[in-house]
Amino acid sequence: MEHAFNLNTLEAEAVAGDHGKVMVKQEARYSPSGRGILENSELVFEQKILKAGGVLPNFEYPSCPFTGLEVALTDLQSSRNNVRHRTEEISVDRLVVRRGQAFSITLYFKNRGFQPGMDTITFVTETGPLPDLTKGTRAVFSLSGSGGPSPWIASLEANRASSLDVSLCAPPMAAVGRYLLKIRIDSYQGPVRAYQLGEFILLFNPWCPGDAVYLESEPQRQEYVMNDYGFIYQGSKSWIRPCPWNYGQFEENVIDICLELLEKSLNFQIDPSTDCALRGSPVYISRVVCAMINSNDDNGVLNGNWSENYVDGVNPAEWTGSVAILKQWHAMGCQPVRYGQCWVFAAVMCTVMRCLGIPTRVITNFDSGHDTDGNLIIDEYYDNTGRILENMKKDTVWNFHVWNECWMVRKDLPPGYGGWQVLDATPQETSNGLYCCGPASVKAIKEGEVDLNYDTPFAFSMVNADCMSWLVYGGKEQKLHRDTATVGNFISTKSIQSDERDDVTESYKYEEGSLQERQVFLKALQKLKTERAPGPHQGDSNSFSSAPRRQDSSRSLDTPSLRPSDVIQVSLKFELLDPPNMGQDINFVLLAVNLSPQFKDLKLNLSAQSLLHDGSPLAPFWQDVAFITLFPEEEKTYPCKILYSQYSQYLSTDKLIRISALGEEKSSPEKILVNKIITLTFPRIMINVLGVASVNQPLTVQVVFSNPLSEPVEDCVLTLEGSGLFKKQQRVLIGVLKPHHKASITLKTVPFKSGQRQIQANLRSNKFKDIKGYKNVYVDTGV
Repeated sequence: MEHAFNLNTLEAEAVAGDHGKVMVKQEARYSPSGRGILENSELVFEQKILKAGGVLPNFEYPSCPFTGLEVALTDLQSSRNNVRHRTEEISVDRLVVRRGQAFSITLYFKNRGFQPGMDTITFVTETGPLPDLTKGTRAVFSLSGSGGPSPWIASLEANRASSLDVSLCAPPMAAVGRYLLKIRIDSYQGPVRAYQLGEFILLFNPWCPGDAVYLESEPQRQEYVMNDYGFIYQGSKSWIRPCPWNYGQFEENVIDICLELLEKSLNFQIDPSTDCALRGSPVYISRVVCAMINSNDDNGVLNGNWSENYVDGVNPAEWTGSVAILKQWHAMGCQPVRYGQCWVFAAVMCTVMRCLGIPTRVITNFDSGHDTDGNLIIDEYYDNTGRILENMKKDTVWNFHVWNECWMVRKDLPPGYGGWQVLDATPQETSNGLYCCGPASVKAIKEGEVDLNYDTPFAFSMVNADCMSWLVYGGKEQKLHRDTATVGNFISTKSIQSDERDDVTESYKYEEGSLQERQVFLKALQKLKTERAPGPHQGDSNSFSSAPRRQDSSRSLDTPSLRPSDVIQVSLKFELLDPPNMGQDINFVLLAVNLSPQFKDLKLNLSAQSLLHDGSPLAPFWQDVAFITLFPEEEKTYPCKILYSQYSQYLSTDKLIRISALGEEKSSPEKILVNKIITLTFPRIMINVLGVASVNQPLTVQVVFSNPLSEPVEDCVLTLEGSGLFKKQQRVLIGVLKPHHKASITLKTVPFKSGQRQIQANLRSNKFKDIKGYKNVYVDTGV
């Protein structure tokens, strides 16, 4: 007969030399190495072993009349397993493994060794608050392999006199997350004993062919899963600027914050059992994470703000990495961090997805459409000075927009639509009632298959909508032109294992102007029209919310109109004369060319206004009127200058200026519109690494920066970060910088991870927010 002990009061004497007494208490905790004394969980209570001097004591329980197999302690072999599972940068102390790949543990027995004929060992894994065999969140499987239909596998590696090496393997479709590992031992002579061995974290496995996120190319896996830094492309299609970013997916506590994020989702809050059961699907996980990065529906990670007023938070342009954002969200009790815009949403989502093991990259689309009514047409409105107007429909062309691509199998779609999937965490439109977008197959977008899940019509419109220009005057609207090639240019991401830019536009669309491109557009348009046909409306997970659709059929023409310049036979074009440097005057010309054999008499209204990167216009700050006469086939230039004093106080954080000209010719009612977006540039921060970088050895870093303006700037703050180089973001208060003053600072750090690393830097002041710089650093192991 087995003795029953009350663990609330039991004290066990430890044979541990002079280390004294060991208390056995409720609540299990395990040492960082994964080794720990194990309790009999048949007694329900968990035990906490308090030991002195780091010596693992041997318990002496009251004598029991049985010879059943008893576990004394276990070694989860965290360090060894994590190296094999490519998670050692996440932790060497805690077990973090990938599904579809075996990991090893060692069981140490108290009284004797394991005897296959006499002992039966059964393992139990559980995840979530309500583990359930039928839902796959609980698994029961035996060491002999005859434990039932469970896809989990346990196999014997080595059987020694008093220990046992066991290999465990989660199936490649298992739910990811935090797991409990338990064991039950049924001995021929003795009672059934149950123990709780410890916790482990299970991640997606892009190295496993059976995993839905399997990626065949090792260079791609290194870039899209393992690389913890990168570039996010900003600016405009005529001036593409790489912005360095610290993803930091393997930094301390980031994995815990990612799992916390899943548990704060509305899905988990409403039905935790079902949510945990669905976490084996990258499609499901990606939608949950996408919704949780923004805070429109929940206490997500980031508040979006496009107002230019950031006094109660951080200007989105100042961020240089995801780690500080995620840690701030966690530290504030999972309250949204202020503030983010599209590139910040995408960068943080990239961190979370790479941490969970899903191959992810950040994509920038220049001239990105935001079609609010789903007719694949972006309407833009101008007044008679050429100034772009806010429109009631809220259609816009973003100067650039940033989203993610995640790699996964799409078993919910027809064959051929797996691979890269668009996921957009920026809260623009709703999907199934939540602010998220995707996953939408990139292949489906290219082929116009807008009826495939999820949110493919909206994703299609971002890269391939047509743009309709309207002149608003006297309360009326006059159609100026329908442009089929404006939207979706230079779709960019960081190259594999390189700092160069990779253009992936051809993955999203056929060449502009080609017959295939127009055929795909018309196919997509027809599919959307079919969906909207009168009849009973069924809820569709592919739909996105929209404003009331206008019924003006002239706005849904299937073929582009003639350009006004084709009718008037005059070409207009803006050309910059000098690089558009911040703090300097902007010099440019308007080039007018008469393409006809007739005389032309032109009146041109010119204007300039600042833009936000989402296309929202600010008030115009410069206007001019030009009268140009052109003889047949004559070419003329009209010089223009915008002074720094004219634009400085009107400039947005995005540093975008849109110059426009609206022209008319006396002999024609047609009007010509031409515009150009100018991105003002800053000098970059220079970072110098002095000496050789080695793990655990002091490293000196010099940072050189300057004030590009002809006026003093105040409240200057320099921030630096870099995974594996700095434990946390460094902030240096600079104060005032005199006009055109150049300065440098030197600081020391101690690298703690080897391999290719990157330092990211940002300088902000009361006049500018995002002067950036970066430096790649290779850190030796120091051995």
